Amino acid sequence: MKVSIDHSKCVSCGSCVAICPEVFEMKEDGTVNVKDEFKEKNIPKELESKAREAHDMCPATAIVIVE
Repeated sequence: MKVSIDHSKCVSCGSCVAICPEVFEMKEDGTVNVKDEFKEKNIPKELESKAREAHDMCPATAIVIVE
């Protein structure tokens, strides 16, 4: 499973970072992004449920999941 953030929707609330800091990070400029190590590859299976929870809790529906 791959995850990304649609920055045109993201409001940088940080809920994804709070739920799954292993995959998402808050940048110094206040934007949220997927950590570099997961931008081009699948996230580990053990983190999929946390990433899905972050997706489900995102108030802006900015997290994109590709199976």
